[in-house]
Amino acid sequence: MFDTLEACLTDCRDRLIRAPRDRKSPLHTPVIVTADVDARVMVLRAFDAQSWRLRLHTDTRAPKAQVIAADPRMAVLFYDKGAKIQIRARGTGEIVREGAEIDAAWAASTRFARRCYLGEGPGAASDTPTSGLPSEFEGVEPDDTQLVPARENFALLRITLDALDWLYLAHTGHVRAQFTRAGQGAAWEGRWVSP
Repeated sequence: MFDTLEACLTDCRDRLIRAPRDRKSPLHTPVIVTADVDARVMVLRAFDAQSWRLRLHTDTRAPKAQVIAADPRMAVLFYDKGAKIQIRARGTGEIVREGAEIDAAWAASTRFARRCYLGEGPGAASDTPTSGLPSEFEGVEPDDTQLVPARENFALLRITLDALDWLYLAHTGHVRAQFTRAGQGAAWEGRWVSP
């Protein structure tokens, strides 16, 4: 089944292509790790198979935005329990605040999703449990005019991958392969390693 490095790399690519399109995919919500060794689950919004770039949405006020600006090293963990496949990836992150790609992502988002960018920024302290939303938008869908101020808080997190660690867990014996590339556009170099 996975007896060539090419098959393992193709499996990585195919799973990442499917993940943002299928909300039920276990890879749809990977664990994202910033250089300060802080981890969080995020929704994978897109994968560009040509550049091996992941796209996620974030708030410009989130602490991770400042961390990534200071040190763009990122790690991503994907796990498909049913398929018994784990993919650990490393790459370089960037926060994108302007341009056609972010405009398209904003336009494709629902009003309820955009509403999240209206409230206080992620991590803002509160004396009571809070969604962070202004009270007038709790359980209410804002209109386009009300969402105008939210746009400045919306950003994309793009992670360009440069290392992959693919692991298949099997009762007959696990199989593991690693891949690296010298830079965007460079070919992937693979090797088998002991699980």
